[in-house]
Amino acid sequence: SEEGTVCSICIDAPELNTPELYSGRLSMVATTSNLSTIPIIDFQPFLLGDDRAQRQVARQLYQACHEIGFMYVQQIGIDRDLVAAAFHQSHRFFALPLAAKQALAYPDAFSNRGYAGMERERLDPNQPGDLKETFNLGLDGAESPDATNPALTQNCWPPGDEEFRNTLVSLFTACTEAANQILQAFALALNLPLSFLVDRHRKQEHTLRLLHYPPLQQPPKPGQTRAGAHSDYGSMTLLFQDQVGGLEVQTTQGDWIAAPAIPDTVLVNTGNIMQRWSNDVFRSTRHRVAVPTCDRRHLSRYAIAFFCQPDHDAEVSCIPECQGPNNPAKYPPILAGDYLVSLLQATY
Repeated sequence: SEEGTVCSICIDAPELNTPELYSGRLSMVATTSNLSTIPIIDFQPFLLGDDRAQRQVARQLYQACHEIGFMYVQQIGIDRDLVAAAFHQSHRFFALPLAAKQALAYPDAFSNRGYAGMERERLDPNQPGDLKETFNLGLDGAESPDATNPALTQNCWPPGDEEFRNTLVSLFTACTEAANQILQAFALALNLPLSFLVDRHRKQEHTLRLLHYPPLQQPPKPGQTRAGAHSDYGSMTLLFQDQVGGLEVQTTQGDWIAAPAIPDTVLVNTGNIMQRWSNDVFRSTRHRVAVPTCDRRHLSRYAIAFFCQPDHDAEVSCIPECQGPNNPAKYPPILAGDYLVSLLQATY
């Protein structure tokens, strides 16, 4: 489907059953329903710090992460003008001559910084390369808490373009701060100390990605899409997108539903790392960017994704609160960095 209409969005996120409270934490009571729409969650009550309001937000996040793995988040603290400026810089960058962009190409999956051209990435390994181009950046240079690892700290900036650099560094910082707030809410939802997840993301080894899906000048190859069906690799993703549409999310019933841009929201989804940590309590959901079947195939589509990734030396093992005698750990422990590199090597 294409962008769809807002009627496909659940404006008032359904509540979980009333939680049992103990030791100041939340014990989530499972529900039998499955979300088939993407809820919209107002995050401001969590930011205001009221205990009761934070628990209400945590309940809503829990249900969204458990049942569909996606949610639209309002009032997360990211300036809309900053996001608009970042989209402007993205338009400028992708309008550069191909040779100028290729000069910034990253050499291997481990670096994960710089430009990747059309069909370079194959998110669905069983299909042709994706019809998109990307530019990745991370925490810059000596600002990184792990500056001794140069492969993790070298960005490939366009020479002499300080406006591009400053805008994207500002957005990276804003997304990092927002992600830390959401990680605290996730921790509350999973009966963990508020700092549990934030403490495992201290080195800010996140990736900010600019995405451009050029107009389609010819029919795609069989099975080819703008972005193949996949689940994200890290803890969670913050996604900003334009109005062209095409993003689709797979429900637990196997249906694909549209996930259009909604003004003044950030689309948030949980990734593979969070699914492993939570023993499948939080879902890492497959999604894709379909090839438009109407006039929009002749339009460019732009998006900006912030991939929240744990420290490379953080062990990802099943959270004790998410396992028990009748629900053993489903995944062996693994270092977050090793897991990420293995998936990137399979993608490129």
